[in-house]
Amino acid sequence: MLEEALRPGTAQAHSPQILPAGGDGLLVRFALVAEPRAIAAAQSFHQRVTESDLAGLREVVPSLVSVLLRFDPEAVTRAEMAERLETLLSEADWLSAAPHPAQRVWHLPVAFGGEHGPDLEEAAKLAGLSPQAAIDEITATPLSVLAIGFAPGQPYLGLLPEHWNLARRSELNPRVPKGALCVAVRQLVLFANASPTGWHQIARTAFDVFRPDQTDPVPLHAGDEVRLAPVSGTEMDALLKAGDPMGGARCEVRS
Repeated sequence: MLEEALRPGTAQAHSPQILPAGGDGLLVRFALVAEPRAIAAAQSFHQRVTESDLAGLREVVPSLVSVLLRFDPEAVTRAEMAERLETLLSEADWLSAAPHPAQRVWHLPVAFGGEHGPDLEEAAKLAGLSPQAAIDEITATPLSVLAIGFAPGQPYLGLLPEHWNLARRSELNPRVPKGALCVAVRQLVLFANASPTGWHQIARTAFDVFRPDQTDPVPLHAGDEVRLAPVSGTEMDALLKAGDPMGGARCEVRS
């Protein structure tokens, strides 16, 4: 029932929940932890809601295992929007659904190790790999933009294989640079700005994930695919010096 769906804690484990979020929001949650099938469910349901053009819906924001929906309270009540979401949820077993193939594939040059990835050796060792094997595995993995968050435009990419389920560092790194590519908990995060972090910095890119002076300030969107292309430290230095926000990246649009 709708009343039960809106009451936190009543849904069975792994069953989608519709939860209130602020005065004009609803959260559709598929799990409490970032497990692969819940991540896929959130991506698939985000796509379905986006295609549905629900009346009164203002914004749809996907996260790792949930989708936030903001509505216009003057156009639709919370109960009405929740009922519409229940209808969409009933259409499929979302925890078994696979997201549509990404329409956009970003190819990003990255420099691993050295001054651009000072934690590569440590992270690779924790994952049970040599540094080169770690680079080979990460660059061979088609990554999905799971969510944008923490800072404007900042993407979380994944998922990596289970042996990359690394804990965060025991000591905070007081500063990684803009463009730092860091790993933990089977994910990679590409930092939008210089920032402290507990994640392991393994590489760096010159690709700018937040461009406030452009029409589309956030080039990466949830559901995009990202492929990492290794370049040398010298090549990355040149890309950083050039100052082009694309940083040598290219976007492939699939038909």
